[in-house]
Amino acid sequence: MTPDDLHNLIRDGETADVAFAGSDEERLLEAVVALANRPGGADGRILFGVEPDGRITGAGNPELVQAVLARRTRPSLRCAMACVVLPDGKMVAGFTVPASPVPVGTDAGAYLRRGLAANGRPLNRPFFYHEMQARQADRALLDFTALPVPEAVWEDLDPLEFERFRRSIRESRGRGEDSLLTLSPLDLARSLGAVETRDGRTEIRVLGLLLFGTEDALRRFLPAHEAAFQELDGTEVKANDFFRWPLLRLLDELLQRARARHREAEVLVAGRRIAAAHLPERAFREALANAFIHRDYNRAGAVHVQWLGNAVRISNPGGFPEGVRLDNLLVTAPKPRNPLLAEAFKRAGLVERTSRGIDLIFEDELRAGHPLPSYARSTPVDVVLDLPAGEPDLDFVRMTATAEAQAGTTRFGVNEFLLLHILSRQARLTVAEAATLTQLPEIEATAALERLAAHGLLAGRGDGDRAVYHLSPRGAAELRQPPPVLHADEPGAEVKLEQILDHVRREGRIKREDVSALCTVTPRQASYLLDKLVLAGKLVREGERRGVCYRLPAG
Repeated sequence: MTPDDLHNLIRDGETADVAFAGSDEERLLEAVVALANRPGGADGRILFGVEPDGRITGAGNPELVQAVLARRTRPSLRCAMACVVLPDGKMVAGFTVPASPVPVGTDAGAYLRRGLAANGRPLNRPFFYHEMQARQADRALLDFTALPVPEAVWEDLDPLEFERFRRSIRESRGRGEDSLLTLSPLDLARSLGAVETRDGRTEIRVLGLLLFGTEDALRRFLPAHEAAFQELDGTEVKANDFFRWPLLRLLDELLQRARARHREAEVLVAGRRIAAAHLPERAFREALANAFIHRDYNRAGAVHVQWLGNAVRISNPGGFPEGVRLDNLLVTAPKPRNPLLAEAFKRAGLVERTSRGIDLIFEDELRAGHPLPSYARSTPVDVVLDLPAGEPDLDFVRMTATAEAQAGTTRFGVNEFLLLHILSRQARLTVAEAATLTQLPEIEATAALERLAAHGLLAGRGDGDRAVYHLSPRGAAELRQPPPVLHADEPGAEVKLEQILDHVRREGRIKREDVSALCTVTPRQASYLLDKLVLAGKLVREGERRGVCYRLPAG
């Protein structure tokens, strides 16, 4: 740490990651513990010898203080130290505090965490036990649903909920675990980890209450568990119902309410009816299950389902697990806050066993011709998902369904749908932009763009990181949009265009690989040149995929 670094830190003042401890060793110890217990993985900084108001008072013996910190923290925390001696002889010690994966306290048993006051000023707050549990759950180090509930007994579980679990397996069309169907209620609960037998006594876990508990037992033992359904029409509230039911019963109730409001449109593709729901049921079910699986059951507040007319908003207490952000939602490894509950939902057939529920939500919404789902309203303490639920874009549905039908067994994935959705709303897309939108490396984003180009829906020009993609003439026509306006041609393009036309006049047709050889260009450049001629009305495109060729227009 240089004198300039020190003065910059003092000038910027205390923050959630920077504390001034004065010359008081006890205040320094509290700051170390509080910064070690803050969320996130970045290191914290403490200036020892600087008062909270920015006055420099000096640090005394920093080496001795460093040893005291290691001795008086539990577990022992070693903080790196750098000292700066100022021209007036005063010394300031800068301590770097690593974020700890486990709660850290003082030798006197004090646990603190860094936070912000109502006025936005940083302060050290008490770190309560339930907050420690929630923090450990965020880091996948603790499963709250696996904790025992000592006062709960077997009679607090509802036999009807065991049958509801079996019914879910039977209706899941092979997604559930059929071997659970023949088990007795006690063996089923044991298999799921919902109960445990100790010394001849059946111990009920939080999971057991969430899956099978009576309403009375849930109120007594899990007061934070609640769900709400609200239907809003502007400022008018049409429904506002709260429930303290076991989870499968809640899912049934909320799905039934969605089905009662179900609407859909349809298109015909190759004589087959393609439905486009105003709210795809599978996406809604997966979003609901995610809210229950990932909610923080230590935190008060309900899982809210708000029906807003053109959208459904689903929110749950508890922010994203550590390491999950808006910019990596589609690609990060799944990190359920309650792993035992997540596994029970999979075995009941309620969610996909691939654990890629967010992919499924995005794909089903886009496949049905809707805008992108959004997590943008989420906060550090709540996850909020907005699911579009209005009129579908039937032209988009028809275009993608036709392309899949012509491709046979090929089905587009979430990346293809996302790229098509974006290009249906903007003129062009670079590879770098595609990588950012899909959250993929550029090589994988390019592969997705090329798959769409092979289906005749996109066209591109340029190579490598300079490649630019846009809707093909066919894609634009199917979306009832004007043909894309392409960039100016590179030098010599007019000569190449005339070479292509001469070839077609002689041979009757031409394919992309013929253009590559004839004009000494890449396949992507060949597609661009052919698109140019199609847009000008000088050639027409015939066939699909490998059979695509270009001919002179009739007459």
